[in-house]
Amino acid sequence: MSKYQYDLFVIGAGSGGVRAARMSAGLGAHVAIAEDRHLGGTCVNVGCVPKKLFVYASHFTEEFENAKSFGWDIARTDFDWSTLIKNKNTEIKRLNGIYKKILDNSGAETIHGRAKIVDKHTVEINDDHITAERILIATGGWPSVPDIPGKEHIISSNEAFFLKSLPEKIVIVGGGYIAVEFAGIFHGLGVETTLLYRGPLFLRGFDQDVREALADEMQKKGINIKFDSNISEIEKSNDQFIATLEDGEQIEADQIMYATGRKPMTENLGLETVGIELDSDSAIKVNDEYQTNIHSIYAIGDVTNRVNLTPVALAEGMVLAKRFFGNEDKDVDYSNIPTCVFSQPNIGTVGLTEEQAREKYDDIDIYKSYFKPMKLSLSESNEQTFMKLIVDKKSDLVVGVHMLGPDAGEIIQGIGIAIKAGATKKVFDSTIGIHPTAAEEFVTMRDPVSD
Repeated sequence: MSKYQYDLFVIGAGSGGVRAARMSAGLGAHVAIAEDRHLGGTCVNVGCVPKKLFVYASHFTEEFENAKSFGWDIARTDFDWSTLIKNKNTEIKRLNGIYKKILDNSGAETIHGRAKIVDKHTVEINDDHITAERILIATGGWPSVPDIPGKEHIISSNEAFFLKSLPEKIVIVGGGYIAVEFAGIFHGLGVETTLLYRGPLFLRGFDQDVREALADEMQKKGINIKFDSNISEIEKSNDQFIATLEDGEQIEADQIMYATGRKPMTENLGLETVGIELDSDSAIKVNDEYQTNIHSIYAIGDVTNRVNLTPVALAEGMVLAKRFFGNEDKDVDYSNIPTCVFSQPNIGTVGLTEEQAREKYDDIDIYKSYFKPMKLSLSESNEQTFMKLIVDKKSDLVVGVHMLGPDAGEIIQGIGIAIKAGATKKVFDSTIGIHPTAAEEFVTMRDPVSD
């Protein structure tokens, strides 16, 4: 009989924590999981899920407009923000319930409350001390807002999901996934939208061609993008906010939203009590087996600030559970992870950017294609889809695939399997396309562009 109350105690019921808890319980372990907010973590409550619902909602403006070119006469297209919020909340509540049911069915015990680590085998929660052979931290991240004058007037993406009314004007600050996605969301819902980014071009780390193409498309849609810009202070004037930029320009808006990054949620966990090491960004340091410097305490997901994607946290949770209780010693393969930005239009990408490929390989071929999506061919829209293949000449391996256009994420998921399997350009060329689709373009690009 174990001298501990649990084999595994998980702090944080987000994607990674829930996966680790239920898989471990399913493998026969005695597991408890603690959460002080809502089950499902960021992704379900204030991240991927509600954001995608908002993206769907914002697309209807263009859908209604494009419908005219197909003969539809749409006389009235009113939008009610409160209905969207209400229905979104209902769906999130349903998902919270599903997560609870999944945990219950697995045999894991769910405890509501803030857990703090007391020693290497003990946590304190709701005034109780609970012991466990292993403790897993999966608390995720939280929006980070800079300390500037007027900081109290800023909202983050968390608050954007619960606004009581839709603003007429909004300023969004940031250059990552969340910033460009919310710029598209608010613009699509009829809000006058300005996107500010302190650098020369957003989405740092993505392929340069894709970044430039998205900037062009967003500006064509009417989003005001100001690169090399930053806010120095924010003042409130009646019901409006005035953002003063570092160059002295002032912008007035009903809301100012910051999407300037997220920080690992490592505060108020008792980490200092046991001496768990953090890096310069306050992320928990772990080894290749997700173990901290305290042998019985582990961490996965965004709290480690490595690859901050929901599917990665899920994979880490599964690998860890099987390593602990399933007698399997596999690792997560972090190479060629497909990802999507639900910007408008979408970005889908897998593998190396052109810049990365040029550093890694002596000689590469680049294939590019720009075209108007067939769905828009009857309309006056000038939106362009962009596709790009990057091939190592020596091996003929396709080492990078990038797309900007409708359904990019859906298309790149399948391409990701091919890249993971080691598909060559010859394999792409020998694959028969599905016609007429945008996706077939990936198997019909024959001539590389010149350097």
